[in-house]
Amino acid sequence: MDIKRQIPKSEEEWKKELSPEAYRVLRQKGTEAPFSGKLLHSDANGTYACRACGNPLFSSDAKFDSGTGWPSFDEALPGAVREVADDAHGMKRVETVCARCGSHLGHVFDDGPTETGKRYCMNSVCLDLEEKK
Repeated sequence: MDIKRQIPKSEEEWKKELSPEAYRVLRQKGTEAPFSGKLLHSDANGTYACRACGNPLFSSDAKFDSGTGWPSFDEALPGAVREVADDAHGMKRVETVCARCGSHLGHVFDDGPTETGKRYCMNSVCLDLEEKK
């Protein structure tokens, strides 16, 4: 199934709805500068969702400080993300995209410090935090 069709929007529609920086990262596979994201040091309880479509992606319980400059999580919510091979820029990585709208979120690495062994390294600009009250 083509995941981008779950949200039938044109790139022009995405461009109108997202800030220029969010559009660059989410829709054009950019990367925000390390240590610049507003959610990097957030320790609030809640759910991190895709800024483009609102799809719940990560629980705050899965968040940890990786020291890399981007919010990191040791696991995604079931079915929330899709992993795609990424050989851009001469590197072999695994890109993480939203399973609902196909937007770029970041990358996942197998060097996490918890029992999952995963480090989902996400761009803060791609996420919204829905805090638990």
